[in-house]
Amino acid sequence: MSADSISAIRPWRMIDRRKSRQIMVGKVPVGGDAPISVQTMTNTPTEDVAATLDQIRRCEDAGADIIRVSCPTAEATENFDKITRGAEVPIVADIHFHYKRALEAADKGAACLRINPGNIGSSERVAEVVRAAKANGCAIRIGVNAGSLEKDLLEKYGEPCPEALVESALDHIKLLQDHDFHEFKVAVKASDVFLAVAAYHGLAETVDCPLHLGITEAGGLIGGAVKSSIGIGNMLWAGIGDTIRVSLSAEPEEEVRVGFEILKALGLRTRGVRVVSCPSCSRQGFDVIRTVQALEERLQHIKTPLSLSVLGCVVNGPGEARETDIGITGGGAGKHMVYLSGVTDHHVESDDMLDHIVGLVEKKAAEIEADMSDAGEATEAAE
Repeated sequence: MSADSISAIRPWRMIDRRKSRQIMVGKVPVGGDAPISVQTMTNTPTEDVAATLDQIRRCEDAGADIIRVSCPTAEATENFDKITRGAEVPIVADIHFHYKRALEAADKGAACLRINPGNIGSSERVAEVVRAAKANGCAIRIGVNAGSLEKDLLEKYGEPCPEALVESALDHIKLLQDHDFHEFKVAVKASDVFLAVAAYHGLAETVDCPLHLGITEAGGLIGGAVKSSIGIGNMLWAGIGDTIRVSLSAEPEEEVRVGFEILKALGLRTRGVRVVSCPSCSRQGFDVIRTVQALEERLQHIKTPLSLSVLGCVVNGPGEARETDIGITGGGAGKHMVYLSGVTDHHVESDDMLDHIVGLVEKKAAEIEADMSDAGEATEAAE
């Protein structure tokens, strides 16, 4: 039994997800009992279709379920249909103030419109956007942000606070509901972890729509990943959240990878290789740090969920290896023990170790995929 299978039957590892209604963002279900989706956002000029599609493909390879693209100008939406047709995943059009950009993006294949209804002007303009969304099967994502709260709410509360973010979200929700539109999800983001978490908890108690989680402007790759993991992880652990975006000052595919690592750590999604490795010490029989770095880089193409333990010595190595699909522990004289399905199997020399482990992982992934394919065919035959 794999480590993922074992964790599935341990009640102290279970997360009781908040019950939310489900909407569709293109072909991706969001909310209800659907898997928590991972999103990111392109940073290329949208007018440059080729560059934008190239970045989208890298994000798709990293596992992105939904990708957001900014549409600030008429030039950005002019060829937006080329982007939506060229992408494999649903595309969200990011709209802030110009309601016409929302109309154009909806007509050109956007699966979702990211707007704040109160920011685009009159009720008539909101009605136009709703009509366009309904006509084109678009969802809407209401995006409240502590850095751009409405002036009246700042005057009322004196500063961004959880109550202000929730009130802003409810005001925007009402604008859509007044026009009989209900295919929406909501975010109440802040760069302050405590503020964001409190706002999401408050909103989760008030509405049943799907919630889009994020700690906005989280920072660079390391700092932002830590900050996002604390904030998003806190909410997911509490059962809150239906889709996530990790906002980093880094390439968007890195946001996707961090997002999946958060979900994998909580047992909410399984994708690719889950690496268990030690921080290394003077007992290590090989360079653990450089080995793990190399393995993570060389195994990015593996999408099949499986586990790999890389331990520098035999203190904790055998125990960790028993819980993973493939394991290696450092030994003396340049020989290291390899474990398969938790059982000692063979030794490998230091010079051959990296290529050997990559080969074992690729072989195991292929076996798992074949088993899944056979199981699927058997189920179809039984039906």
